[in-house]
Amino acid sequence: MTPVPETTDRDVAVRVGFDEGIREALPMPVDDDAADLVVPLGPDSLVWKFYGDVRGLLGFQRLAGTENCIEQLGKAVEDHSVIFADTLGRAKRSGPPIMKTVYSEDPHAWGRTIRDFHKPIKGTIADGSRYHALNPELFYWAHATFVDQVLYVTDTFVRRLSDAEKEQIFEESKAWYRLYGVSDRSQPQTYAEFVEYWDGMLDRFVATKTIVYATGYIRKGIPGPRRIPRPVWAVVSAPLNAFTRTVVVGTVPPQMREVCGLEWDAKKEKRLQRFARVMRALNPVFNRLPIKALYLPWASEAWQRVGVDPRRLHNTPA
Repeated sequence: MTPVPETTDRDVAVRVGFDEGIREALPMPVDDDAADLVVPLGPDSLVWKFYGDVRGLLGFQRLAGTENCIEQLGKAVEDHSVIFADTLGRAKRSGPPIMKTVYSEDPHAWGRTIRDFHKPIKGTIADGSRYHALNPELFYWAHATFVDQVLYVTDTFVRRLSDAEKEQIFEESKAWYRLYGVSDRSQPQTYAEFVEYWDGMLDRFVATKTIVYATGYIRKGIPGPRRIPRPVWAVVSAPLNAFTRTVVVGTVPPQMREVCGLEWDAKKEKRLQRFARVMRALNPVFNRLPIKALYLPWASEAWQRVGVDPRRLHNTPA
């Protein structure tokens, strides 16, 4: 397992609650020299094994959605992003730098690049209170959604994780977070604390303008290319919309479905669980695919760079 810097008593002592910390709206970067001391993740880590797996794409709506259901983060995206004009373009620009923080040869540089990009992102929410993207409570929430994605997608669509593996992924996520060079005062210290933190954050979800817009394709149907006649697209898109309204909606937490007005029922839940069981059963087949087919490009390149075949690693619970 990749070494993870130990948390000191001082680190625990300065932790504050979300409501208290978020209203400070103060950026809290940490010294770059301290960030350089962090041991980056490597091929022996579970995060390397699972984060870049192509099956992670099944959790794209859970990742982007949960992030933007917190009012301050949703407003930050609304105020400072081009999501309403170029949704796919924003996703393509945001995803690779975060993945490179895990898989590149210089994760520290990529982590600091992401941090510095967020320095000017600040504003106010509906009640007049301020937010800042580098406020620890807000920045950690964004990171937590990626940690959840690794845990949820792996356990649901790849293979069941043991409790020890969930603990390990969480511990590795602490090293991952420190690469960004932002205060970790709001970070849970154990996996059990992370689960409690996650459940509490779900209860804070609101229908931000960002998330309502971003889930419109689910409620209205996937928009078709202009060159395809609408009647033709209605036929072609039917199975895509059925998949979206079952598998994609099924991956998001109930609290998100509620605030976004996404329909769900017991029949859809059964279909989702059936699909998940089939995906897990096919895991041995997936692990016979070429690395370039099994992993996203940044992860595939990293595995080739270190000369390790990930298909033989961590394929059964510890």
